[in-house]
Amino acid sequence: MKLAIAALLAGSAAAFAPAQVGKASTALNAFESELGAQPPLGFFDPLGMLTDADQERFDRLRYVEVKHGRVCQLAFLGQIVTRNGIHLSGDIDYSGHSFESYPNGLAAVFGDSAIPQAGALQIFAFVGFLELFVMKDSANGAEPGEFPGDFRNGALDFGWDTFDEETKLSKRAIELNNGRAAMMGILGLM
Repeated sequence: MKLAIAALLAGSAAAFAPAQVGKASTALNAFESELGAQPPLGFFDPLGMLTDADQERFDRLRYVEVKHGRVCQLAFLGQIVTRNGIHLSGDIDYSGHSFESYPNGLAAVFGDSAIPQAGALQIFAFVGFLELFVMKDSANGAEPGEFPGDFRNGALDFGWDTFDEETKLSKRAIELNNGRAAMMGILGLM
């Protein structure tokens, strides 16, 4: 009993002791001011992928994060729309199969009434074409953009150049957060 009381007293006394200030890694400090280090988490690297990383490595990971976020936003929207019963009108092939005749979600790929293999290969080839020839940024041979994930390639702008720098930074932060939420959302739906 006396040992338990002593342990409690020692533990409560530690609450009033001055906090130890540890040295933070300089690699992590280098990225704490980057876009995406936002409240409530701040800079968040639980897997340590940026330990001893340089700016090029950070930009590559940010590019991948933005790209996956965009894909997941489309996937999440696709899940919500098709589960609501909204499908494209018409037939998916010349045999007369309608878009509505295929199930939603992963069952459309792996189920008994899944999309035929030739259809899945066409989708895969189309996404590959977009990846290799259309959606390119400086990491994949296009002219350098303003930031990682800038896929405008001098063709699509939609008024981006009319925004001031603060608005551009705000919109990029919003996209980054929405992409992060969509990545978690699509995992939850799967």
